[in-house]
Amino acid sequence: MRTGGEDDVLVVVDLQRDFCPGGALAVPGGDAVVAPINRLMSHFRHVILTQDWHPADHSSFAAEHPGRQPFELIRMSYGEQRLWPAHCVIGTPGAEFHPQLDQTRAELILRKGFRREVDSYSAFVENDHSTQTGLAGYLRERGLRRVFVAGLALDYCVGFSALDARRLGFEAWVIADATRAVDPGDSHMKQRLAAAGVASVTSDALLA
Repeated sequence: MRTGGEDDVLVVVDLQRDFCPGGALAVPGGDAVVAPINRLMSHFRHVILTQDWHPADHSSFAAEHPGRQPFELIRMSYGEQRLWPAHCVIGTPGAEFHPQLDQTRAELILRKGFRREVDSYSAFVENDHSTQTGLAGYLRERGLRRVFVAGLALDYCVGFSALDARRLGFEAWVIADATRAVDPGDSHMKQRLAAAGVASVTSDALLA
């Protein structure tokens, strides 16, 4: 397929130290996506990086809920929320991008999750399903209509970003070999993406 035109954008989601092996919330094989993403960056004229950016007392951290453990589900004011180990805390090494990620191609770095009271998986809309990050307006003003999503993790921030891109009227693709899942055995997000019309493509197909 032909990509890399003026209306195509590569959105690299949360490729940060804490989501890679050795990090506070490591995604299995997370660092394996760095090389294909770096290759893809040279192919796209437009690249956006997102960065999880939490205060130390973020409400999604299990430590903020006495008696609760990471990965438990609780009810928040906006609905169901999974609790996490503290991760990507503002100003800490874990919040930094993977050291091998080429940041020089990024036109925009979008930080999300900095509001204490609500988590933010999607690059477009926070978990309350109403608070906008501003990314949709940015893409529309730039005339970017085809969104190719990569990064971490497929079953959370990558997947929800692609779903919201599609819901907001963009053409959305997930780059299969440039993402990894927190739970590689769970196919639920893949089913949701397919049902929503989000297509899957490989980096080799994009670079061919």
